[in-house]
Amino acid sequence: MQVKKDIKSLTLEELKKELAARGEKAFRAKQMYEWMHVKLAEGFEEMTNLSKSFREQCGEWYTYTSLKAVQVQESRIDGTRKYLFELSDGNVVESVWMKYKHGNSVCISSQVGCRMGCRFCASTLDGLERNLLPSEMLDQIYAITRLTGERVSNVVVMGTGEPLDNYDNLLQFLQILTDENGLNISQRNITVSTCGLVPRMRQLAEERLQITLALSLHATTDEKRRRLMPIANKYSIEELMDACAYYFSCTGRRITFEYSLVGGVNDTQEDAEELIELAKPLCCHVNLIPVNPIKERDYVQSDTRHIQGFKNKLEKNKINVTIRREMGRDIDGACGQLRRRHTKETASYKQDEI
Repeated sequence: MQVKKDIKSLTLEELKKELAARGEKAFRAKQMYEWMHVKLAEGFEEMTNLSKSFREQCGEWYTYTSLKAVQVQESRIDGTRKYLFELSDGNVVESVWMKYKHGNSVCISSQVGCRMGCRFCASTLDGLERNLLPSEMLDQIYAITRLTGERVSNVVVMGTGEPLDNYDNLLQFLQILTDENGLNISQRNITVSTCGLVPRMRQLAEERLQITLALSLHATTDEKRRRLMPIANKYSIEELMDACAYYFSCTGRRITFEYSLVGGVNDTQEDAEELIELAKPLCCHVNLIPVNPIKERDYVQSDTRHIQGFKNKLEKNKINVTIRREMGRDIDGACGQLRRRHTKETASYKQDEI
């Protein structure tokens, strides 16, 4: 049995070649591409300037990704919405929609689950199920745009999963998302996070994209980082800093250090001094994150006094620093919490039926 192609994961040029091989003119590909990536059609049947017979054939030839929201949580505090989307294989992924004065931002997932094992993250508790396709990453944004009726201006690939562990699909996603024939979101309005896959960071640098790379640093020594993040057993902080410098030299884009403040673990004045030493030689921005507590781990958020004192020490040493605004804390705010709860409830319900 021939596997159907995932049509929404094709670039415009790839779509032209695909349809040309089926005897279709180039303009047909342009029409379809516009339906998928500008008009955000949920299926072939909506493409009304294509003949009915051609649309039916497309349904036989291709799969068409269109995510359905199975759960939506809305914060009473700030209007942030967390969406749980079901994929065609029954898996679910989380996405978050946040309203800011400068525009609407969407945080998307890049994998179903995660294998990185970071100790303070709910996304990784059940391991990695699979990578997301470019279309599945795109349609998190498209579905939220359809549901809210509002344009998305900023995209953050910082939800469930390690984006650089899904490298090829990530690059394809970025190419389609920033294509002037699609949503045409500026590369400078896109942030991609990584826990520190050094070879991939260097590879991404050589793509010379204008996206922001956000490194989940979270500790200032190899010993502390190894306790928080298993990836630190493979790549040292020295290797990470070299990769960050290389990224800046290739792209001219400032790196962001994501630093989750965990009470009594990495929030001391000594930690701040060590972070200053790491940050000073680099063109970087430090984003301090009050960690979201998760019940499966015993890590707690640093208190306000520690957070502010940490920030002040960095600022006094001329380090560009912000404290991440906490969004949606009343709606399973941490990555992976909503998906994990939904998965456990579904499994429990199925067990009860047996």
